[in-house]
Amino acid sequence: MNRPLLFLDVDGPLNPYAAESEKCPSGYTTLRVPQDDGAYGERGGLSARRRPLLVWLNPEHGKALLGLGYELCWATTWMDDANRWIAPVLGLPELPFVDFGGALFRDRPDGVHWKTVPLIDYADGRPFAWVDDEQNDLDQAYVTAHHRGPGLLHHVNPRIGMRESDFRTLTDFARSLDTSQPIS
Repeated sequence: MNRPLLFLDVDGPLNPYAAESEKCPSGYTTLRVPQDDGAYGERGGLSARRRPLLVWLNPEHGKALLGLGYELCWATTWMDDANRWIAPVLGLPELPFVDFGGALFRDRPDGVHWKTVPLIDYADGRPFAWVDDEQNDLDQAYVTAHHRGPGLLHHVNPRIGMRESDFRTLTDFARSLDTSQPIS
């Protein structure tokens, strides 16, 4: 069996940008991404003020993600910039990314998130888990109705980012796909 895909959003799950305090959460490191070099983050993009975008990342998350048994794929507006800025801090190799193209930030009249259809298209029937802080019940219903394989939409609170319970949920989903093959 091919490994399931794990679509990774950056801002929210990996970067708890909505943390209650103004300081870096414990266990995280602060990354300052210059906004005048073309880097684009989900929480603002290029700024006329050109202040660096502050990103909080937990270096332990990379090892945990690699150990889940998934094929990792960026599903973030950072797109390939995630390989330049995020992957090195987490100790991840260069990962494929979903190019959202014309869907980027385009609201849909049915309330389905603009990432949902491109992710289904990218998965092309493969089982996947999508880790994000913006999906809703409409997205789950759309995936259930339009995706030919199993799909887990896992919401992560952007105030706290990914926790051990999130990694357990992802492990359990991967194991449920094929109980004859252990996934560490």
